[in-house]
Amino acid sequence: MLRLLNIELIKLWNNRSSKVLILAYFILLTSIALIASIKFDIGPIKFHLADQGIFDFPYIWHFNTYVAASLKFFLAIVIVSMMANEYSNKTIKQNLIDGLSKKEFIASKFVTVSVFALFSTLFVAIITLILGYSFSDITEAYHVFSDTEYVLAFFIKLLGFFSFCLFLGILIKRSAFALGFLFVWFIIEKIAYGLLRWEIEFTENSWKTITQFFPLESMSNLIVEPGSRLGAAKELAKQVGEDFNFDYSVHWYQIVIVLVWTAIFIYGSYKLLEKRDL
Repeated sequence: MLRLLNIELIKLWNNRSSKVLILAYFILLTSIALIASIKFDIGPIKFHLADQGIFDFPYIWHFNTYVAASLKFFLAIVIVSMMANEYSNKTIKQNLIDGLSKKEFIASKFVTVSVFALFSTLFVAIITLILGYSFSDITEAYHVFSDTEYVLAFFIKLLGFFSFCLFLGILIKRSAFALGFLFVWFIIEKIAYGLLRWEIEFTENSWKTITQFFPLESMSNLIVEPGSRLGAAKELAKQVGEDFNFDYSVHWYQIVIVLVWTAIFIYGSYKLLEKRDL
């Protein structure tokens, strides 16, 4: 596996655009800390975002993983481009001529996307601990390491999403079209989601039961929006007669669904490569 990973890292290191995108991605992950500097001081209105509890343990695990997950598209571009370059530069054919099997080729790509997901997760976890200890008034171990299931959910979410991007890169070959298809698929899922929710006469549990199996929706369900968990949001909701009572937990079956999709995408990538005349 290390040999396969080394082959992929050499390819990425020799690609300037990939290096820039990867660097930009990790720089943007660190920019989560800049949220703490957001302040509004307009006359009697004084608002400091960090004072709203977003960096308090254990809530910060939910908030940071949710925000960091929105930046995954930077690495999606790298992964799709990585496959497009294999075809355009004919390195895939050269790798196979040099003795690499198609199964090993797919394995090398999967190991690479797994490393991307793992390093992203570790990076976000370290940033979260630093910000939490810097801003949170609660630093007891029990509270610090509560809600760390969001870290696992973040890793699984990235792994599933990157595997989907890898599959599209192999399926479509050209990065621009693959990324375009990814966006189109996102729109298709949202339309289907809306139809099931508003047009078809299902109960709430029925349409959620169906939509949770959509690939992108299943990944999104791993880490739901954290904003309504804040005390300020709940107080505002009470003033207008609303009561936020959402389920923010990471459920085991949601993880299983995404892992199944990950396996489908990787197996599908292998079968596509196996049947193609390169």
